[in-house]
Amino acid sequence: MRYIAGIDIGGTTIKLGLFTLYGMLIGMDSVPTDISDKGSRIIRDAADGLKKLADASSVDLDDIEGVGIGVPGPVRTDGLVNGCVNLGWGLTDAAGEFSLLSGRPAKAINDANAAALGETWRGSAAGAASAFFVTLGTGVGGAFVSGGKVITGTNGAGGEIGHITVNRTETAYCSCGRRGCLEQYVSATGILRAVRAALDAGEPSNLSGLQKITGKDVFDAAKNGDALCLKAVDNVCGILGEALAMTACIVDPDIFIIGGGLSGAGDFLIEKVTESYKEAVMYPCRDTPIVAASLGNEAGMYGAAAQWLKFD
Repeated sequence: MRYIAGIDIGGTTIKLGLFTLYGMLIGMDSVPTDISDKGSRIIRDAADGLKKLADASSVDLDDIEGVGIGVPGPVRTDGLVNGCVNLGWGLTDAAGEFSLLSGRPAKAINDANAAALGETWRGSAAGAASAFFVTLGTGVGGAFVSGGKVITGTNGAGGEIGHITVNRTETAYCSCGRRGCLEQYVSATGILRAVRAALDAGEPSNLSGLQKITGKDVFDAAKNGDALCLKAVDNVCGILGEALAMTACIVDPDIFIIGGGLSGAGDFLIEKVTESYKEAVMYPCRDTPIVAASLGNEAGMYGAAAQWLKFD
């Protein structure tokens, strides 16, 4: 029997999964990400981790047809990783190095693109001809999958919904160096900034007095009727729904998928975003479903494996 493997390299953990060619997960493991010495040992640790996983799953390493490697940085068309700041990498041939160490052929893919592929292969969008994936975390990422391929564009910026302009009067700068980006409002960072500003202005809230507030805290408080947090959540969902409506005019996907940490708010988030979307979108796209991602932290691992199957 033949197999494929998916490896998702994150800033703290390397997740490894072993799959059949039909996408059945038969074994998984994880190892810490060693970012010391500019991440020089990361690929070796990943290769060693795959060997151990194969042994534990009673799979001969030679029966693994190939390995997809998800990385938190841009991947060039020639397969080279064009730097990963949080790993300490500059220009790196992650796939080539992994192949030399493991003896198995490998391909690299950006981690956000991998998550989109995973959801399209075996997650919430399984079977869809096209899907637009949005991840809401510290920032806002996005990817468009059509016909089993991630549409990255000429400069690799395809799907980067987090950096469309939604407010031309914004004075604060986004991490990209511009102002008024979607990411400044609908990311965890953005919603916490808005809540903190309201608290500092003296607006009452059950979160008053807390030294550390998370996105989950805000959504939980909103669910419980906290007026300040409900206002912040409504604003986030309104802006995101409108952004998805604009996106629908360009790519018209079969389905929108929302992932990332904030997607843990579940139906509460999805229903509010959908309401805003329906109010803003052009009529032909009004019934495009918006759903929460279903693979969670394993999406990148699934998508990295799908990358090997030329699913991307």
